[in-house]
Amino acid sequence: MRILLTGANGYIGMRILPELLEKGHEVICAVRSKSRFTNDKEILEQIEIVELDFLKDKSAPDKIKNIDVAYYLIHSMSGSTKDFASQEAQAASNFNKVMAETSVNQVIYLSGIINEEKLSKHLKSRKKVEETLYKGDFNLTVLRAAIIVGSGSSSFEIIRDLCEKLPVMITPNWVKTKCQPISIRDIIKYLTGVIGREECYNDSFDVGGPDILTYREMMEQYAEVRNLKLWIFNVPVMSPKLSSYWLYFVTSTSYKLAQNLVDSMRVEVTTRDTRLQELLNVEPVPYKKAIELAFYKIEQHQVISSWKDSLSSGRFKKNLNAYIKVPTFGCLKDTQTAKANNPDEVLERIWSIGGLNGWYYGNWLWKFRGYIDKLFGGVGLRRGRTNPDEIAAGDSLDFWRVLLADKKEKRLLLFAEMKVPGEAWLEFCIDENDVLHQTATFRPKGIWGRLYWYSMYPFHYFIFEGMCNSIAKSKPKNTA
Repeated sequence: MRILLTGANGYIGMRILPELLEKGHEVICAVRSKSRFTNDKEILEQIEIVELDFLKDKSAPDKIKNIDVAYYLIHSMSGSTKDFASQEAQAASNFNKVMAETSVNQVIYLSGIINEEKLSKHLKSRKKVEETLYKGDFNLTVLRAAIIVGSGSSSFEIIRDLCEKLPVMITPNWVKTKCQPISIRDIIKYLTGVIGREECYNDSFDVGGPDILTYREMMEQYAEVRNLKLWIFNVPVMSPKLSSYWLYFVTSTSYKLAQNLVDSMRVEVTTRDTRLQELLNVEPVPYKKAIELAFYKIEQHQVISSWKDSLSSGRFKKNLNAYIKVPTFGCLKDTQTAKANNPDEVLERIWSIGGLNGWYYGNWLWKFRGYIDKLFGGVGLRRGRTNPDEIAAGDSLDFWRVLLADKKEKRLLLFAEMKVPGEAWLEFCIDENDVLHQTATFRPKGIWGRLYWYSMYPFHYFIFEGMCNSIAKSKPKNTA
């Protein structure tokens, strides 16, 4: 079948794409910016890509007019605490208008479990989107799930952060809320299994794993799988705001996502039927097994997608193409150069920068800057990087965003997502004479921007120089 995959560079979109191709489907990936759509060359050769922004676009490009199935995988929860509901409603309405100009027969929407009378803002929004999509001129299939357990999923990464970093936790009452986590493998089975199934048309299905657990039990079972000691003490006095700050400072989540998660964690999300499980003959993966499978992917460096790489995990929501040309007018710069003993090895060091590898010089200062950034509402360093030695445009990298990663040109360009009074770029490139050029560019915003740069100048002086020299230093390969 010819399938339109919206949200193709999102967490679920990146996971389902290889499965659709393996099943022989023809896939068109809809993304807001082609430059942010990253995947391996083998997959890129098998798909078509179209730029669509459903917050703005209301008409169908010719490329998608002849389609059989469309996936609606568009979510805005982590991008805002106030207007995400209106944005999601607008996107769904525009999607219906776009689909009206196509030959689509079935639309598949991944939603949240909405069985409780009192819903969070997030789940109310999912319900509203579902109601909007049912008004479309197509057959709708809705899958309702609770939290998804898999390498790179926001829920899994938050539990991982908490359990790995805090052996003793004082937690709010929402840790007693019941949830029915589902493995990412099962979600993909359901999403692909309903394609073309007429018995699934114009119906909504709950999907979940075999275990109904409280959030506390989920953390305790995670600790068991990882052989960690964990002591949890819950208190009834922690306000939602304080809970959000707690999640924000301890984990890699943004504050906005933390607020929305805390709001949702107070609502019980368990399934009420197993119709789809029986129809598709799916044997759901137990929670502990899902954790083991996630760590297998992590340890093998096979994490396909991560919520941290979404733009909503950072500071800027604009099209990053607008920042790819580094400005010169009104900017302050720090330029360092060093001879690369072994250009290939130096390039690999550049491509491995950040995350667990660190920044090659003054790592404690980089960490301190990350703590300060968190303190002022920034992203900090906890996002790390999805893969230890591979990087692509659009990826998050600690408190930077990758704008350009071109190994042939030997150039890496990063854009700052930390809290700064201005805009900052960090560029690495190796020229034809095997000289490493490292350039930090800052475009200050007003007098506070300039004061910030000059107050940091003494630190920049030896940090940037030390980093450039450390990256350039590499032992020549033994040619004997």
